[in-house]
Amino acid sequence: MSAVLDHSSHSHDAHDDHHDHGAPAGWRRWVFATNHKDIGTLYLLFSFAMFMIGGVLALGIRAELFQPGLQMINPELFNQLTTMHGIIMVFGAIMPGFVGFANWMIPLQIGASDMAFARMNNFSFWLMIPAALMVVAGFFMPGGAPATGWTLYAPLTLQMGPSMDTSIFALHLLGASSIMGSINIIVTVLNMRAPGMTLMKMPMFCWTWLITAYLLIAVMPVLAGAITMTLTDRHFGTSFFNPAGGGDPVMYQHIFWFFGHPEVYIMILPAFGIISHVVPAFSRKKLFGYASMVYATSSIAILSFIVWAHHMFTVGMPVTGQLFFMYATMLIAVPTAVKIFNWIATMWRGSMTFETPMLFAVGFIFVFTIGGFSGLILAMAPIDIQLHDTYYVVAHFHYVLVAGSLYAMFAGFYYWCPKWTGVMYNESRGKIHFWWSLISFNITFFPMHFLGLAGMPRRYADYPMQFADFNAIASVGAFAFGLAQVYFFFFVVLPAMMGKGVKANSNPWEDKNSENLVKGAEGLEWEVDSPAPFHTFETPPKLNAAATKIIA
Repeated sequence: MSAVLDHSSHSHDAHDDHHDHGAPAGWRRWVFATNHKDIGTLYLLFSFAMFMIGGVLALGIRAELFQPGLQMINPELFNQLTTMHGIIMVFGAIMPGFVGFANWMIPLQIGASDMAFARMNNFSFWLMIPAALMVVAGFFMPGGAPATGWTLYAPLTLQMGPSMDTSIFALHLLGASSIMGSINIIVTVLNMRAPGMTLMKMPMFCWTWLITAYLLIAVMPVLAGAITMTLTDRHFGTSFFNPAGGGDPVMYQHIFWFFGHPEVYIMILPAFGIISHVVPAFSRKKLFGYASMVYATSSIAILSFIVWAHHMFTVGMPVTGQLFFMYATMLIAVPTAVKIFNWIATMWRGSMTFETPMLFAVGFIFVFTIGGFSGLILAMAPIDIQLHDTYYVVAHFHYVLVAGSLYAMFAGFYYWCPKWTGVMYNESRGKIHFWWSLISFNITFFPMHFLGLAGMPRRYADYPMQFADFNAIASVGAFAFGLAQVYFFFFVVLPAMMGKGVKANSNPWEDKNSENLVKGAEGLEWEVDSPAPFHTFETPPKLNAAATKIIA
């Protein structure tokens, strides 16, 4: 969030005289931005705006479900809200948010002057604006927004109005944006590391994003194929997914989930990277098992391609298929558990302090683990057949995505905010945001496990009386959680962006009094001034043996 800050402060290691003018001024700086920090800021602001829009849709859903009976929304609009909430949160909030972190931090962490393809970086951001407008505009088109669920299943997609077509076009644009961003990240990481920074000395966040970028390039074209087939079924007389013409709606599910399951890991691997920086910094220790973290991340990425049909146990799959996908899904828990144990081992006997980034990191580990266990339960085919499409599934993936991806982004924001803005956020407000978010999140989503076990199906606008109490609790929690994020923006983010707060030094997390070998946050990003100068590392830095410090 370098945002409105003056970047005239210089790092000792990285300047040519002709660049000392710093950032261009006015709107041109943002519209024509090629600087990785500015583009990172744009991504993060866009992501937060979409998070708020998706959140408002979610509150519409929860307001309707507050008590039995149809209160304020008809079932068709209810299904539009569930569909658009999912699409906006996945493609508009979580993914661009992590791309914003990648843009800001990867060049700083590897000692590069910028991303490899600066103009393509600008283009990949601005593609998202018309896509977002098209998605949101669906509500104002004849027939309203798509009401298919975020998975866009046939045959529902063949029955929707014109907003279905604009949503397909928007997803194509977002996919193109993701692929361009991924190419940029891969080339930057592989070609632009400072001399002496081998791949196995690279910060964990760069590793997780390198692997994520390969995943994106592999699966975004699969989604593009699925929705293009949907488009031709709708308008050009094909029948890929229409049984009347010899097609098969289950084929759509296979194609979609072949994209959809790696997509889940696309949304969590960068989160693992952020947590792998925050936990060591506040434990005053090196990350335990660095190499095993790299191998575990790679294993998760590879295994993610062979588990897709665990979303489809109820379609009439042969028992052999069910067994394969069940075992493969349980296998993916192993590298994930390796990460959890490594973080806990990092904290073990460390000199831990609990500033806000660490609170969110510990909160992430606790709540993500609950989500992981409920995922293991859903991996069992006989249990999943009972729980499929119930609120148990809703609880599971919100524990993984909200308490996973979102909490990690909050941890990353608090951790790197001093580097972005040059000032410390307000610690007590950060702690309020954490506890408010953690408690309200659990009030919202924990009761949904019981609703699902009792058999309440998702995507229904109404329900019988026996589900009333837990739904009322969940709705109250949801509104509290939404308010916590408004508080976060107005009382934490805005003051930091406007430079209100204690000035941060280059490494605000360093504990000079600590007797540990590691004094706090490590890495090249903590070697440059705060806020990070507009141009950094124009000459590659000379690194120490561990590739974490610059040798002056």
